[in-house]
Amino acid sequence: MPKLTKCLSVAAIVLAAVTGAARAQQDFPTKPIQLMVAFPAGGSTDIAARIVASIAEKALGQPIVVINRGGAGGQIGWTELVRQRPDGYYIGFINLPATNTVILDPERRAVFTEKDFTPIINQVLDPGVIWVRADSPYKTVQDLIDAAKKSPGTIRAATTGILSDDHLAILMTEEAAPGAKFRLVHLEGGAAQFKEIMAGNIDVAFDNVGSIVKRVQSGEVRALAVMDDARSRFLPDVPTMKELGLPTVISSSTRGLAGPKGMPAPLVAKLSDVLKKAMEDPEHVKKLEEQGLAIKIMIGDEYEKYFAETHSKAKKYTEWAKNRPPM
Repeated sequence: MPKLTKCLSVAAIVLAAVTGAARAQQDFPTKPIQLMVAFPAGGSTDIAARIVASIAEKALGQPIVVINRGGAGGQIGWTELVRQRPDGYYIGFINLPATNTVILDPERRAVFTEKDFTPIINQVLDPGVIWVRADSPYKTVQDLIDAAKKSPGTIRAATTGILSDDHLAILMTEEAAPGAKFRLVHLEGGAAQFKEIMAGNIDVAFDNVGSIVKRVQSGEVRALAVMDDARSRFLPDVPTMKELGLPTVISSSTRGLAGPKGMPAPLVAKLSDVLKKAMEDPEHVKKLEEQGLAIKIMIGDEYEKYFAETHSKAKKYTEWAKNRPPM
């Protein structure tokens, strides 16, 4: 084959491949999309995922199938996510800072880093909350801090898992109130946390608003503070840690969608646009509010910046958690 003819053939093949890829992105989706949740069915991430999927699939014209890949605190699902092709047909929820701490904890031996995800859009920002049983002797956060200073390591504080956002929130509280030390009790999720509190085996829970708002409203438990810059619309009578003189104690759990690294920008833009409209849909808003979940849409540079900032903050407290003496 003459050299010129060979070069033209190669160029034609490359052009055809590029054209085919562009057409595939333009026509996307042409088959069902899998939406991975890295936790068991029935949790708040799973519920919110199914709500937004049912709305977004109408606009996309293809089913969005929610699949649960629970295990190892989300690590199994996130490992599966980063190994997928970046073609938009397999995306999943990342839960910050839980995803971050899996990466940062050397004992977890994660096969992925923060660079292995393509952030698409955030759906929920669920602020942290500190709560006790309704008949608890601790009426305020100051009561708890005073007790944790007077008798370090005796106030039993529950989290929903090692290096969860709740765990980091306790460390933030100890940092903001020097001398206060809690006895950390790591449990498997919110159901176990509630059971142990109500049984009197735990003194205080560090949790999220969406997990406990209905129980606060029913009077079963008492919320002492919300760990956010502003009061929660779901718990308007509960002060923030900032109001209580602890402005650095800001904690939350976010739930957002991401894909594996390498997703083309036009594909990310199309998905984020469709999902944003679905999240702004009155049906989505109403259903998430019924769950006590605060919608916080972040896309593009804003979401990527939030991911990076959360990772940096999680790094500090993950390292601290590893060096903190057991209590």
